[in-house]
Amino acid sequence: MDFIKTTESDSNYDGLEQMSVKDILKNINTEDKSVPLAVEKSLPQIEALTTVTVEKLKNGGRLFYIGAGTSGRLGILDASECPPTFGVSHDLVIGLIAGGDSAIRKAVEFAEDSTTQGWEDLKDYHISEKDVVVGIAASGTTPYVIHALKNCNDNNIITGCITCNTNSPLSREAQFPIEVVVGPEFVTGSSRMKAGTAQKLVLNMISTACMIQLGKVEGNKMVDMQLSNDKLVGRGTKMIVDTLNISPKQASELLHKHGSVRLAIENYKQNGN
Repeated sequence: MDFIKTTESDSNYDGLEQMSVKDILKNINTEDKSVPLAVEKSLPQIEALTTVTVEKLKNGGRLFYIGAGTSGRLGILDASECPPTFGVSHDLVIGLIAGGDSAIRKAVEFAEDSTTQGWEDLKDYHISEKDVVVGIAASGTTPYVIHALKNCNDNNIITGCITCNTNSPLSREAQFPIEVVVGPEFVTGSSRMKAGTAQKLVLNMISTACMIQLGKVEGNKMVDMQLSNDKLVGRGTKMIVDTLNISPKQASELLHKHGSVRLAIENYKQNGN
């Protein structure tokens, strides 16, 4: 199969340094508008990976994201938001990045080129057939990610990927590939831009759909969210007021008593307190 790295193709714009701030921002925005449309074309692929992930999670499995650079950071970001948003364990959705935690803030030279470390990082978590591993790489050529998925396949572990090129080595390795082709970046090769936005959108879709399917949302509310700051306590109180039609004072008391929106609502409906 032909493989063309559109993520590395020349920008549709030139002479960027001669543009005014207004024109730079306008042109970036013009390019960004194309990203959701590219994601839309990949909805069947996203559905396939999400469906199998839900099945694994319902049966005690975990979801792993693995990537390098921006892609790795985006996976870690999505994973880290699941516990506070949906009240799940930090061990349910796990993000791994080439170079380890220090690479979250600072690039670790050549970490993404390792053909063995990705699998070693997954083994640290006692990866098994119950789990799902999603490789994230805009180019689809990152050795750290490709070889991690190859080892997963060899060990009967479900694999998916999120990439922004078609027919990439990563897509060919993944059992459930997602290819969101966003085309050339505004700054040639700067895949933290449109490609990064596309990856973030897809990650939002996968994790949110999984959590809804796991029962972590009722109606349209995050009833299991962690009450980790005053803003979230206020949001939780309002949820209870709206659901039970009681006063804010009573809702606040219920929330502090039971520690979660779900438990507050359930106990009130059952016992009136």
